[in-house]
This record gives sequence, structure tokens and C-alpha cells, in this order.
Amino acid sequence: MSDAARRHCAAITREQAANFYYGMRLLGPEKRAALFAVYAFARRVDDIGDGGLTAERKRELLDGEAERLGEPPGDDLVLAALADSRERFPIPEQSLRDLIEGVRMDVVGTSYATFDELVVYCRRVAGSIGRLCVAVFGSDDPRAGGLADDLGVALQLTNILRDVREDSERGRTYLPAEDLERFGAPRGSTIAPLVAFEAARAREWYARGLALIPLLDRRSAACVLAMSGIYRRLLDRIEADPHSILEGRVSLGTATKVGVALRSLLGDHRG
Repeated sequence: MSDAARRHCAAITREQAANFYYGMRLLGPEKRAALFAVYAFARRVDDIGDGGLTAERKRELLDGEAERLGEPPGDDLVLAALADSRERFPIPEQSLRDLIEGVRMDVVGTSYATFDELVVYCRRVAGSIGRLCVAVFGSDDPRAGGLADDLGVALQLTNILRDVREDSERGRTYLPAEDLERFGAPRGSTIAPLVAFEAARAREWYARGLALIPLLDRRSAACVLAMSGIYRRLLDRIEADPHSILEGRVSLGTATKVGVALRSLLGDHRG
């Protein structure tokens, strides 16, 4: 990987992956650089879906990203870094394509009638990242990929709760229609039961996904504990103040994130 490509992906991750960067920093240089490349690619794809272009143009750009996965990277620093990472680690191309397909679901603007339908989306946009991470971490246990996928779903469910207001402003509704029918739309006094239900569901997925930890080496386990620990702290804050998600994006301070990362190095599962 060229120094320029490495630095470019590191800068993207540092600037835009506020909740993942601290965990990735716990890895050794090669694994860290590989995850920076994966994140930079994921950020690019995500930005297409979230941008202000027409749906048709977004689909064209996503098609282009999918095609370029099978081509030489040329002068593209992100693709160059990703190509180098794919040479060093068994990064599954299908997971990269799953990520693109998940963002394509955003472009279509599909809502979700049931939780099972939402899980398909979560596995594509976030479970795919979990599988990509495991390919970099390394594990001989065949369960690792599936557990990482489950953990990705947990993280995405947390994102969905955190971003209720922002997604609504974009015309997106990720919370399943069956849940909204049961608890009511997320507004005013009706929001607490809905948040409690969705948060409990997310915690079930965390509990399953964190069974990945014993299957990884110490640094990789610490990385996963840090990233998931930061998101579980976000979930704690949302549960403590459900109305906060209607006021803006819930976030953690730098000191809190650093503290979670340091405890993760000690193997602290509490985050």
C-alpha cells in the first residue's frame, strides 16, 4: 500500500468514523491500515446514498463502484488501499458488494413492514462490515463471520435509534411498521416505550455478537470491544433520555471514547 493511499484512508477514518476510529487504533499497523481502507470505501458508498443527487444518478454511481471492485484501482487512493488490503487479507468481495446493495436499498427508499425485513438491510450495510473486519482480524473458528454479522446488526439498530430525527428529515423510516403500529410514531410521550423495546432488541443482538470476542487475538478483541462499547454507551444514553433522539444526534465526548478504548485493552466487556 502506498504511503499516500494509507494516509488518505487514515485521514478519512479519523475525520468521519468518530465511533470506530478509537477501536481501530488498537490494532497493529497492517490490520489498522486494512480497516481504514475498508472504512474509506464504505464511507464513499454511504455518501452516495446520503447525497443530494437523483435516485437514478445514485444507482449509476453505485453500479460504478461495484464494477470497479473487479478492476485495477488506477490512481484512486481508496481503491488502491483496498486492493492492497485484499492482497494481504482474505477480504470477501461479496461482503463489499453486499454493502453496496444495502446502500442501494436506501436509494430505493424502502420502508420495513417487519423486523425480519429490516434485518436483511442491517446485514447488508453493517453485517457486511463485521464480516470484512473478521477477515482482517483473522480467526480459525467458522462461527466468527456469523457472530460479526450479528454484532453489525446490533450496531445498526443503535444507529437507527440514534438517527430517528435525521432519517425522518431525509424521508426515511427504518423502524419497522409493526413496531410503530404497536407503540405509535416516535413523538412526545409515546416515544419511551418504543425506545425501550428497540433498545432491548439491540441488546439481544449485542449479547449474541459479542460471543465473537474469545475467537479473536487480544488486539482484535480489544478493537471489537471498543467499537461495540462506544455504541452500547450511546444506547445507554438513549435509554436514559428517550426524547433526546427527537432533539438531535446523541453523541459521546472524546474522553468517554478514549476511556472505553483503554478499558477494552484490558478486556473489559462492559465498555
